[in-house]
Amino acid sequence: MYPILFRLGSLNIYSYGFFVILGFSFGAILAIHKARRSDIRISFDKIVDLFFYSVLSAIIGSRILFVLINFDFYRERPLHIFHFWEGGMVFFGGFILAVVVAIGYMRFYHLPIFKLADLVSPSIALGLFFGRIGCFLAGCCYGKETSLPWGVTFTNPNSLARLNVSLHPTQLYEAIGALAIFIFLNWVEKGKRFDGWIFFLFILLYSSIRFFIEIFRGDPRGFIFADVISTSQGIGILLAILAIFMLFYLGRRR
Repeated sequence: MYPILFRLGSLNIYSYGFFVILGFSFGAILAIHKARRSDIRISFDKIVDLFFYSVLSAIIGSRILFVLINFDFYRERPLHIFHFWEGGMVFFGGFILAVVVAIGYMRFYHLPIFKLADLVSPSIALGLFFGRIGCFLAGCCYGKETSLPWGVTFTNPNSLARLNVSLHPTQLYEAIGALAIFIFLNWVEKGKRFDGWIFFLFILLYSSIRFFIEIFRGDPRGFIFADVISTSQGIGILLAILAIFMLFYLGRRR
């Protein structure tokens, strides 16, 4: 596809980094807009700071997990660890670290954790949508070979995908899934049953979608069980179980 979106003189603007920034920007705008309309008592500065620290930790966490999964490659090329613009992030790594950092921030300032988690969940899904479009253009997170009519063949030598072979467009599968989650969460949030409901619905839906998309992934995945369950599938299973438990627990407590 188009790993380099365009050039400004000698500066290359990479499609992956561009769309990740675009996703974070739209997600932040949406979260700030929702915060202003909500009954949550939080200043503009605090919501911006919370989003900034969450985004920064998400980038770091997702990169750390990707490097750990592909440790043999980065052990020989340590400087490539910092080449964020080339792609190579695992969402679950960033999500987990961002949640830990966000909880710490909200506890420090005595902010309502579950209410804010509900508020930003649609923004996370929206950011995922844009991020996976960037993945598709860059060629990372590519799928297995396929003879299906919607298979995609990457020919650009700068692409991170396998070249000249029809592949499952797994990036688009996840982009469509993230967009569907975004629409669904915005639809159900007006009838929110309890604080935390939207957040754990997001975790359950995304973990389920990601589990099945992983079946069609063809890039180096990292496996935790007999070359069958990938790292992301294993994390997704645990998060889905946690989400189901919390939905029942918070619902019964209410």
